[in-house]
Amino acid sequence: QVRLVESGGGLVQPGGSLRLSCAASGVNFKLSTMDWYRQAPGNERELVATIRSDGRKEYVEAVKGRFDISRDNARTMVYLQMNSLKPEDTAVYFCHVYWRQTHFWGRGTPVTVSS
Repeated sequence: QVRLVESGGGLVQPGGSLRLSCAASGVNFKLSTMDWYRQAPGNERELVATIRSDGRKEYVEAVKGRFDISRDNARTMVYLQMNSLKPEDTAVYFCHVYWRQTHFWGRGTPVTVSS
């Protein structure tokens, strides 16, 4: 059974930082591409960052230079370090994996950037 559990969201002022965590189980983590998505109120869910099994990283243009995705294969964890946060980063952030031809999502962790 695949399970993704996010944590680390919260309220932060503009310019602040947060680190999101995702605990993954039920997949061959070392071989899996892991993603972070986000969904703001009234918007579609969008891909934010991807880390492949070989460590290659990809980011949506809006977060390049501010966010860093990383993984710990021993702990089957994936992280999203978010710096220089902006109000437009406010959203629910979801961990995602595509495994055995199925998309799996966590329940999400909310991030609010506001003064």
